[in-house]
Parts: sequence; C-alpha cells; structure tokens
Amino acid sequence: MSRPVALITGPTSGLGLGFAKRYAIDGYDLVLVARDVAKLECLAAELRDEAAVNVEVLAADLADAADRARVADRLKAGVRILVNNAGFATSGEFWSADFAVLESQLDVNVTAVMQLTHAALPAMLAQRSGTIVNVASVAGLVPGRGSTYSASKAWVVSFSEGLANGLDGTGVGVHALCPGFVHTEFHERAGIDMAGTPSILWLDVADVVRDCLAGVAKGQVVIIPGLQYKVLTTAGRVVPRNLVRAMTKVVGRGRGRT
Repeated sequence: MSRPVALITGPTSGLGLGFAKRYAIDGYDLVLVARDVAKLECLAAELRDEAAVNVEVLAADLADAADRARVADRLKAGVRILVNNAGFATSGEFWSADFAVLESQLDVNVTAVMQLTHAALPAMLAQRSGTIVNVASVAGLVPGRGSTYSASKAWVVSFSEGLANGLDGTGVGVHALCPGFVHTEFHERAGIDMAGTPSILWLDVADVVRDCLAGVAKGQVVIIPGLQYKVLTTAGRVVPRNLVRAMTKVVGRGRGRT
C-alpha cells in the first residue's frame, strides 16, 4: 500500500525541518517546498537515507504567484497532511520599511496559506481524511511589537478557527500552531535583536513539533506549546488590552519589527 503524503513548506530549517523529520520517522512520504534547491535536495537525500521514505522536491518562492500556483496544483493531486510553515518577519519600523517587502511578507504569511489550503481541501474532503497545520504565532494572539507580522499571524489563527468550524464532522482537521520564541534561525534572518530575552521564553523545535502533533491528535484547533505561553495567552484574554500592550512592549523593547 502507498504511504500517506505530507507536504511541508519551508522545511530546510527551524520548525519546518522539525516537521519534515517527524513525519518521515512516522512513515509519511514527503513533498518539500522551499526556494533553496540545494538545501532541499540535501535534506531530501538525508531523509530518504535515514527514514526510507519517498521525498519529492518542489522549488518555489511562495511570494511569487506563479510558484504558489504550481504548489497548489501539486496539492490538488492529493496529500494527507499540509503544513503551512513558510513565513518570515522583517526588522525596522513599518513606516520606513520597503513596501514591496511588506507585500511579500503578506503573500507568504497570508496569501500562500489561503491558496494552498484552498487547493488541498477538495481531495481531503473526498477522502474524508486530512490534516492542515497552519503555523501562526503567539504574536497572533496578543498585540506584539510587530504590526504586519502580528496581523498576518492573527489572520492565520482566525482563518484556521473559522475553517475548523466549517469542517466539523468531515474527517478533515485544520489547526493553528501558535509557538512563542523558538530556537531557530528565524529572528537572525529577520535581523531582529533577541539579546536579553529571558531563557524561560525559549522553546525547542522538537518540543514544539511534539506538542503540535499531540494537540492535533486531541482535536485542538489552536495549539499553544509551552506552559509559559499558555499562561501568557490566557492572561491576554482576561487582562485589559492596554495592559497587554504595555507588557508586550516591554518584552519587545529594542527589537524593531514590522
């Protein structure tokens, strides 16, 4: 029998890499989507060798409409799992940032999530089986230091919750993963200064992936890894918004993020 297939965007580092390795270990064939062909091929060879799974490489820039369409076409052919992990933040202030970069950020963080989810769902619904994990952020649940990034992740959370309601009883699940700070290259690539961030706020990739899959198995729609972030987001729902903004401003001090 053929193995189920998981398509993962942004798998060459960080959480995407964690998901790719975990699904390979669990016996899924993979479709890996990223811009860097060399890194994709290297990862694919590693996973084929270590987990004896089939790995398809699909080079695509999700900020590009034509590339998004190619990935969407692959999803229409059917997968069991879709992990919309690709996304990025930028440093600096909103009013001085390159607007084209801000548009690209929303294309990757929002448009790609919507388009790829839309492409994946018909085949999943026909099979009455499938899981979509949309990687959001704690920044989408509380007002963060960033504006466009936090807003994009808030969209992902709301989008996932609405879809989950609509898909109830179909056998297809949609989940929003909302991690806090994770030990990855994410902040360094964005040029965001994380010096002085308390160690208690940092999470490890393997722990986030583990908590995510445990949450999926339990049917949780919004999955928040780490007790510290569960406390933070719970407080954010009951504390007045002006106090939450003050708190996140302190945590984000000195970290210019759009």
